[in-house]
Amino acid sequence: MPGTRTLLRVAAAGVALIAAAGCGQGSGGSGESATATPPTASGAPSPTTQSTAPEGFRASIKRVTAADLPHSWHKGCPVAPSGLRMIEMTFWGMDHRTHTGGQLVVNARAADDLVKVFRKLYDDRYPIRRMEPVDVYKGSDFDSIEAGNTSAFNCRNATGSGSWSQHAYGLAVDLNTCENPYVTAGGEVAHKNCARFKNRELDEPGVIHDNDRTVKAFRSIGWGWGGVWTGAKDYQHFSSNGR
Repeated sequence: MPGTRTLLRVAAAGVALIAAAGCGQGSGGSGESATATPPTASGAPSPTTQSTAPEGFRASIKRVTAADLPHSWHKGCPVAPSGLRMIEMTFWGMDHRTHTGGQLVVNARAADDLVKVFRKLYDDRYPIRRMEPVDVYKGSDFDSIEAGNTSAFNCRNATGSGSWSQHAYGLAVDLNTCENPYVTAGGEVAHKNCARFKNRELDEPGVIHDNDRTVKAFRSIGWGWGGVWTGAKDYQHFSSNGR
């Protein structure tokens, strides 16, 4: 049946083009900055390979070197690259599809526990917009947040402090940074496209609420949530010491 074979060849070519486009927009080894496109409420697909059919969660833990972290690590950081790991994993996207190729750089001693957490999030179909190292944004926390990116390690000080952030140890994760913004004690949000999410009554994809399944997943490994801080609230932030 020539007609059927032709349709199959066209479909296969279409799948190949989708996969190529997804990989091309991911966090490659070049370290070039991605365009930080502010997310919308409807959610744009993450720049990773997509699958319309739900697949099982998969994750692998790999060593990293200084060359893998050209913008997020430098001499004098509290953790050496040898003390960090790259988790490459599956995640559930805002587009209700499975995405492969998510990358999260974390402290080596927390890697196994965080795989367990993200497995729970995937099983719960908690949607994640994108997941790539901040090196894709040349180490800019601001640009990573603008893109709604989920990330972990970044050798920097805590916001408004002269002390190391827990991110500098690879012991903090910022999750869906637009839907869960950092809100100052005065109620200000630095990212205007995310400002409406300071209203925590919103019941929209990716929004984290106190004691929900996302908070409980991190609590299961002893990590605390910045959404319960007094004063400023960091709704995107989970860390090993709760700060």
